[in-house]
Amino acid sequence: MALNNGGPSPWGNPRPGGPWGSPPPTPPGGGSRGPGPDLDDLIRQAQDAVRRIIPSGGGAAGGKGLAILALIVVALWAASGFYRVQPDEEGVVLRFGAFDRTAAPGLNYHIPWPVETVETPRVTTENLVFIGFRSGDPASVRGPVGRDVVEESLMLTGDENIIDIDFVVRWRIRDAGDFLFNTRNPENTIKSAAESMMREVIGRTPIQPALTEARGQIEDQVRAGTQAIMDQYKAGVAITQVQLQKVDPPAAVIEAFRDVQRAAADRERQRNEAEAYRNDIIPRARGEAERMIQEAQGFRDSQEARAKGEAARFTSVLGAYSAAPDVTRRRLYIETMEEVLRRNPKVIVDDRLQGLVPFLNLGDQARAPRPAAPAAATPPPFVNSRPQGAAR
Repeated sequence: MALNNGGPSPWGNPRPGGPWGSPPPTPPGGGSRGPGPDLDDLIRQAQDAVRRIIPSGGGAAGGKGLAILALIVVALWAASGFYRVQPDEEGVVLRFGAFDRTAAPGLNYHIPWPVETVETPRVTTENLVFIGFRSGDPASVRGPVGRDVVEESLMLTGDENIIDIDFVVRWRIRDAGDFLFNTRNPENTIKSAAESMMREVIGRTPIQPALTEARGQIEDQVRAGTQAIMDQYKAGVAITQVQLQKVDPPAAVIEAFRDVQRAAADRERQRNEAEAYRNDIIPRARGEAERMIQEAQGFRDSQEARAKGEAARFTSVLGAYSAAPDVTRRRLYIETMEEVLRRNPKVIVDDRLQGLVPFLNLGDQARAPRPAAPAAATPPPFVNSRPQGAAR
């Protein structure tokens, strides 16, 4: 079979007639002719190489050459069974296409093809599955933002609201044999199981907790549920983490939803202010009421004690009066006049004078020590009064 339709290379002299010109003349005896090697030439070259390896001669020499060639072929075939498993890989040996055993990292050996073959999946690499969006960098969550997949991200919450959720599932191979043979497409299986589990968990959760404090709980429930599904399938994978990337209302209603959230925040703020005012005024009112109660009880106790004291005093005076009426009557008169005069200003009335003459205060000021008067001072005039003068 000609490789360039005859003639020199396209970079040399043009071929006669060009590629669309008249075909080259057919050699005698028929068949095609061209300068490139065809299949027959390749077969003849291989035969010549074999003849050079095997010396031509008698039967003994030819048999010895064939034996050497066979030994070389067998040695090369046997040496092809050595293989290396990297530290982040696990070797899976297949015998006639069926799982036979696993191999640890390092240099290992298996029966060469076609008896046994080896698969070496990476078991320590953490793989990512994006659900609800597609990242610009499939190997990293922090890569360029890709497109949003609405049919995967829109879900119905427990209180019949629609929510837009993007999340990432991180997984690695736990059992290489199960991973290779029990599922046809493990990544799609993980994606379907995680999306189904997320819809189930969101379907039991109201929208407000899903947007705020329940994110960690949702991640844990989805991871555990997805792991249970994969264990049931015997997929040989371990779900290491479910990470929520975006939890928002749908883009068409997000502004209205934010208005509702702001109104709810204002309501909560006003409620907290009312609670703070109540917590301030109620203890104060309770304290004031308790103070008034304590004062009333103190006044009651004092009045009761005073009444009991007055009653006891009256009883004692009555006993003394019964024993000595004259003396007791005089003492009561004197004590009463002393009390009356102590609380009122003193006035002395003289029949020889017309009107009232105020007298010095004989109360606390009279008992107080007086400064010494100068020697030349004139003593105050003395007002005479009768012993029987009336005082009032």
